[in-house]
Amino acid sequence: MTADSPTRVVFLDRATLPPGVTLRPFAFPHRLSPYDDTEAGAVAARIAEAEVVITNKVPVRAEALASAKNLKLIAIAATGSDRIDLKACAARDICVCNVRNYSVHSVPEHTFALILALRRSLLPYARSVAEGGWQRSGRFCYFDYPLGDLAGSRLGIIGGGVLGQAVASLARAFGMEVAFAERRGAATVRAGYAPFERLLADSDVISLHVPLTPETRNLIGEREFGLMLRRPLLINTARGGLVDEIALGAALRSGQIAGAGFDVATSEPPGDDHPLLALAGLPNFILTPHVAWASRQAAQVLADQLVENIELFYKGAPRNHLV
Repeated sequence: MTADSPTRVVFLDRATLPPGVTLRPFAFPHRLSPYDDTEAGAVAARIAEAEVVITNKVPVRAEALASAKNLKLIAIAATGSDRIDLKACAARDICVCNVRNYSVHSVPEHTFALILALRRSLLPYARSVAEGGWQRSGRFCYFDYPLGDLAGSRLGIIGGGVLGQAVASLARAFGMEVAFAERRGAATVRAGYAPFERLLADSDVISLHVPLTPETRNLIGEREFGLMLRRPLLINTARGGLVDEIALGAALRSGQIAGAGFDVATSEPPGDDHPLLALAGLPNFILTPHVAWASRQAAQVLADQLVENIELFYKGAPRNHLV
């Protein structure tokens, strides 16, 4: 790498970072080719000459990697790595790194925004007022939708990592009792954890903070909803696919759960016939467009860490590498 032959860097989906986020120039000679987005069929051509590929949500599979003869590094502008063919990268000695812990405030705060909005029925009350419900009531207040406190209730957290722990800290500040779930099907239960099925049965709110893996796909389905004896709220700010979305709809409509707040879906953006969109009119369901991570502050931390990851790789000290 010299000034005459700068490192070729391709960013496949720059538009997945908010417009106000600054991606500072790398501290080595380079030529950056940013694309707002990249269709699957265009990936191979765009990365063919690249030495570094940055991607957030655009998949990079073995077929595209085959044409990228110069590729040395895939820098993921996110934490999840399921869109990268890690086995193919390992076979080619291509380093893959991700960003971590950038949304340690943003995701927990969004999680509690969903919890509070659901527990206090904020959206249906606000909608009712906008539609004239207060005037029609003839009283100083009315009780069309349920209201509940968080203090004294039980929060069950599935996922004990940085985000799960941060959510627990906020919960304790609200006076909630917190429990962490042991892995589903675990033979033994670690100290400080509750058996998975018991946590489902004993929680007033359940929040998911685990990655999507073959083991966690459809972690919550028809059977698990049937175990939720306290009609909890279910919150998913982690990944689409952790919850069986058809079973979720049945649980909401039958009253098995009191409500649900989701920031993720199995396909993003969801198609018009997606199961979660069919729930959007329910007063006890909130769907936000995968923005829990995306506070201005968190997005800038992500961008800064992304640049640092690439620079550290070129210094011979790769960080957060998965391969």
